[in-house]
Amino acid sequence: MLRLFFILILTLVCLTGCTRAYNIATQQEELTFYSTPREVSIGQSIARAVEKQYELLDDILLQNRVEAIGSRIAAVSDRQDISFHFKAIVEEEVNAFALPGGFVYVTSGLLEKASDDELACVLGHEVGHIVARHSIKRLQASLGYNLLRVLLAQAPEAGKVVTTADIAFVQIMAGYSREDELLADRLGARYARLAGFNPEAMISFLEKLQEITRHKPLRPRAYIQTHPFVPDRIRVVKQELGLPLTFEDYINIEEQLRRR
Repeated sequence: MLRLFFILILTLVCLTGCTRAYNIATQQEELTFYSTPREVSIGQSIARAVEKQYELLDDILLQNRVEAIGSRIAAVSDRQDISFHFKAIVEEEVNAFALPGGFVYVTSGLLEKASDDELACVLGHEVGHIVARHSIKRLQASLGYNLLRVLLAQAPEAGKVVTTADIAFVQIMAGYSREDELLADRLGARYARLAGFNPEAMISFLEKLQEITRHKPLRPRAYIQTHPFVPDRIRVVKQELGLPLTFEDYINIEEQLRRR
């Protein structure tokens, strides 16, 4: 079995062209199975699927608003090896998401709630995910998982083992990690500031999200559902911007920790 493991790993490396590269967002050297052209190709494929499932917002002024603000954010981001694309889709939920290779989508529901400065921070957050290659890392985790399934299938009571791994995998892939989200928040505030927007708008937008969740049920695709607690996010943004933490911040942090 050990021999099979090394054969599979070697095959994976040969097929994908595994390399090590410095990630300026995480400030770490990381292993990557996908080249930049491959990442862009994957993003293009997913973007086509997104635009089949969702209707693009038929409002040229709002689309131009998203593209103009997004372009300013992209211009100051730590990733200049790809072209970024920003689009708005018709969806009432307040949401935004990023795909590999530079594709960012925001919903019409979010555009109704966000000022230009807040939109800049949200787009900065999504660009941060792309800069840090968070989606690609999730795809790499999927590759590793598929290899693990092959190995586990040969183990005693393989059915039970693989089923357990399936459950764990679904949980891992359900959303970015807490650390990934908080890093994207820091980068979003940083890019908004560098692009000439008010980065403190990240805090006001997070407060709006918190208020939204208090007044209606949380839906499956709601922006806040897959993100860390809002007080955690506000704390991280304040630290990024060099703002002092208030007594209320500390109270909120302690309260959220007790609920975990």
